[in-house]
Amino acid sequence: MGLRRFGRLVKWVGGNGRRPFSTSSSSSSSCDEMMVQQIASGKSLNLYSAINQALHIALETDPRTYVFGEDVSFGGVFRCTTGLADQFGKQRVFNTPLCEQGIVGFGIGLAAMGNRAVAEIQFADYIFPAFDQIVNEAAKFRYRSGNQFNCGGLTIRSPYGAVGHGGHYHSQSPEAFFCHAPGIKVVIPRSPRQAKGLLLSCIRDPNPVVFFEPKWLYRLSVEEVPEHDYMLPLSEAEIIQEGNDITLVGWGAQLSIMEQACKDAEKDGISCELIDLRTLLPWDKETVEASVRKTGRLLISHEAPVTGGFGAEISASIVERCFLRLEAPVARVCGLDTPFPLVFEPFYMPNKNKILDAIKSTVNY
Repeated sequence: MGLRRFGRLVKWVGGNGRRPFSTSSSSSSSCDEMMVQQIASGKSLNLYSAINQALHIALETDPRTYVFGEDVSFGGVFRCTTGLADQFGKQRVFNTPLCEQGIVGFGIGLAAMGNRAVAEIQFADYIFPAFDQIVNEAAKFRYRSGNQFNCGGLTIRSPYGAVGHGGHYHSQSPEAFFCHAPGIKVVIPRSPRQAKGLLLSCIRDPNPVVFFEPKWLYRLSVEEVPEHDYMLPLSEAEIIQEGNDITLVGWGAQLSIMEQACKDAEKDGISCELIDLRTLLPWDKETVEASVRKTGRLLISHEAPVTGGFGAEISASIVERCFLRLEAPVARVCGLDTPFPLVFEPFYMPNKNKILDAIKSTVNY
């Protein structure tokens, strides 16, 4: 365990100066300065800058808010918490020991005392030591006390998903594990604007939330983000693109891949309706159902392995609700049922071509 964790920190923070998605070898301080300039000027933000802005607003608007986790006071390995400790003090933004179970357990206690606890798990691959705290404590805290006590102020942030070179222990998508735990919410944004609004909603929601951030997009996804304080609704899917022939459902970084496939399908005369689920637990069944009743076809895509992935739950629910309206079997284009590979990552990933092939076969069924 110790060697694994040491290797993790060396790999992502180490002395070679390289960090995920950075195309140059510039130091972290130059990236931090660029982020500060972006926020000050109101220009387009990438995803990690939008996360930083949301955390800044949460700390500024509520003195009961605390942000903590491994290396958080230093800015974190992805720089999402840069500058927060300097501005709000190390009593409210602070580092923790390398112990995920302790991080979440501390967050539950802090939230139970009426605070807003924003706990960071450095990589979603390492959230499993905290699994018992999340599903047996946080998720059941309100229920087991008959609503006398709760830890609704708890938000657990964690980078998840493929990164291009992460291998077994820095690439996993564990969202389905937590979608089997009533009492918590699971939220995944697809872009900087979505990330800021959804994170602020999660922090202020009266229920504990697991907020997975697609690390592939931390620097690659850039868009205009409002500087002011705003929130986006939880458990409300968004129709990104309207269509008539097939419904596509996804979340997180997979949405950009699905959007490319939709554009290519359009060249062949196939009209795709693309839906970003945004909140996986509880998910917006009504929006997906209405779309499938219109198109008669459904394709779901996610990075996690296909067996037991959340796509299976969506598929089962839609078959129950829309059986007589379906023109073809529900299609799933997902990760493979293997541990996440390193050099074979391109073969594992549900890429544009796989999705496009599934769109065509479903429409032509």
